[in-house]
Amino acid sequence: MPRPLTGKVVIATHNPGKLREMRELFAPFGVEAVSAGELGLPVPAETGHMFAENAAIKAHAAAQATGLPALSDDSGLCVDALDGAPGLFTADWAGPTKDFAGAMARVERELQKRGVTAEGNRKAHFVSALVVAWPDGHEELFEGRVFGQVVWPPRGSQGFGYDPMFQPEGFDETFGELSSERKHGIDWSAPEAQALSHRARAFVTLAAGCLRRG
Repeated sequence: MPRPLTGKVVIATHNPGKLREMRELFAPFGVEAVSAGELGLPVPAETGHMFAENAAIKAHAAAQATGLPALSDDSGLCVDALDGAPGLFTADWAGPTKDFAGAMARVERELQKRGVTAEGNRKAHFVSALVVAWPDGHEELFEGRVFGQVVWPPRGSQGFGYDPMFQPEGFDETFGELSSERKHGIDWSAPEAQALSHRARAFVTLAAGCLRRG
């Protein structure tokens, strides 16, 4: 049985966009979220070979450093025609300055090199692995995915990262054009909570196992 998560949690990230989303997701559950960046924690080396492994590395490092439960999200964009790239290296493609405009341009260049221009050949999906780790070493893993395609040029200024070039299935807008409520809002009053984004879908399963609404 998943372990309950209450009180205060460290979000093991230095990404303000990711922190903002996680705080919005935790808001209905009365859980206080503080980030590793706000606490001045170092970024551990992500040496895993899967999203879940890298998420666990970050979550356990934050839990051990603070003595609090810690949540880490490791997520990425996987483009079918690029053999799943950038995948685990999604953030690395943006470089040390986190230039995601440059990273999106790189995705497009790589697709052009392979002659991938038609919409039907530009399928992609986002993956999110959420790991909650406790100071005693216990951990819980939850995963979510959303499928769609990459578009060019990027559209919209909402969200962060590769959001402006990812168009989810069934939508005319990119994640960069969708409001935060439409992208990762969750109707918790519904019998089965639904969510659009990969991170929100992973969070729905986390909430079912570890969170209780007041």
